[in-house]
Amino acid sequence: MEIVLTGKGGPEMLRVAEGSKPRPGKGQLLVRTEATGVSFAEVQMLRGRYPLQPKFPFVPGYDLVGRVVGTGERVVALTRTGAWRDEVVIPAKIAVPISEDVDPGVAAAVAMNGVTAWEMLHVTAKVRAGQTVLVHGASGGVGSLLVQLARLAGARVIGTASAGKHDLLRSLGAEPVDYRKGDVTAQVRALAPDGVDAVFDHVGGKSLDESWSLLAPGGVLANYGSAGTLRDSGHPLRPYVGTARRMAWWQLRRLVGMTGRRRASMYYVKPGAGFAKALTEVLRLVAAGSLTPHIDRRMPLTEAAEALTLLSTGQATGKIILEA
Repeated sequence: MEIVLTGKGGPEMLRVAEGSKPRPGKGQLLVRTEATGVSFAEVQMLRGRYPLQPKFPFVPGYDLVGRVVGTGERVVALTRTGAWRDEVVIPAKIAVPISEDVDPGVAAAVAMNGVTAWEMLHVTAKVRAGQTVLVHGASGGVGSLLVQLARLAGARVIGTASAGKHDLLRSLGAEPVDYRKGDVTAQVRALAPDGVDAVFDHVGGKSLDESWSLLAPGGVLANYGSAGTLRDSGHPLRPYVGTARRMAWWQLRRLVGMTGRRRASMYYVKPGAGFAKALTEVLRLVAAGSLTPHIDRRMPLTEAAEALTLLSTGQATGKIILEA
């Protein structure tokens, strides 16, 4: 069984299909899916706005947790697409073994989101105790983990979210800002008059200029998405070209000493040794009770369309998990 995205539109474009029995080749593994996440990447794919997505029809699914057929070993893998199947063929080199003690749904909730949050905080921005950071979309799958990890690092956290999600932010230790009230920059300035040491921005576009303006000397802007450009027209890579230009301009000014040591970086999660290291650390924190991924709900894989509706309309807080 597989979930197929048949064309542009809304979640109604998803179809449940039987599919053919996948067969692994050399250097590949056949994995029986236990859990997989629903992410904003799939929302972008609905509109044909995700960079380098396959031609329609195709099977979405950015990550998976499952058991290797033949050995029973539980693994996590970043697939980018193709994970919304009951059995998936993956390159063996992207499979990261995890403990039997880990709940598959929890592992799926941190596979992409937790690694993204951990690497941006500790590798890209190198956040330290006593610093102040701004997390856009702080109630989301990545944002809620960023808040927790920043608090664990001893940082003060300001987080943007709609008013209905402010109680969650406060429970995580963040100071909430309502982005729907307008002038987010002024709201953040009121809380941090001297600027912030890091901004984590998934919105992209003009939001990056505002985020850059909020940086204190030596601050870091980490951009990891383009949610604000979802309804744009033109080539799906266009927003990223604009972001690259901004980054290049800021870097040029930094090299000649005109940014007050401020810097900006584009981040995207990818398989490899760094992913495995970060995932191991994130799962260690989860096992210790220091980090809790917020799972909005768990749904059967066959209800992927409903799950994507909830995410795309802003009704989900944290991560939606699909279970095969």
